[in-house]
Amino acid sequence: MTLHSRIETHLRQSADVKLQLIQTGMPSEFVGRLTKDFQRPPLPAIALTTDTSFITAHSNDVAFDDIFARQVEALGKSGDVLIGITTSGNSQNVLRAIAAAKKLKMKTIALTGVGGVIVDQVDVAITVPSTSTQHIQESHLAIEHIVCDLVEQLLFK
Repeated sequence: MTLHSRIETHLRQSADVKLQLIQTGMPSEFVGRLTKDFQRPPLPAIALTTDTSFITAHSNDVAFDDIFARQVEALGKSGDVLIGITTSGNSQNVLRAIAAAKKLKMKTIALTGVGGVIVDQVDVAITVPSTSTQHIQESHLAIEHIVCDLVEQLLFK
């Protein structure tokens, strides 16, 4: 099944779906594009990387590896989508969030490079065939824009 058809199937089956995004080391412009495009109705999406008060407090007082999982547990529900973006595919904070999402019966998608364990833990893995961090991150930006375009075409055209 192609990425386009998987997105289409999930969008058509889900009435009240929220997208959650976790991304290590890069800005979360992906969520901004989904939520704030002024040419169409906004979509419910949240970047779990932007709550610096929670992230710093939880990292200091509890554990950095759980910063995204804790937020997924608080905000996620069955049918929601979690996109985890990790260059290595082995970021513990992303992997734990994926596990938390699975417990809630959320759909999970990963953008990663080759060699990471995340590909076996998500519903859909989009793997850039490289181990070069900069090339993987450049590719992820292009993939994010493609996914946004696919969602917009399916929902608004």
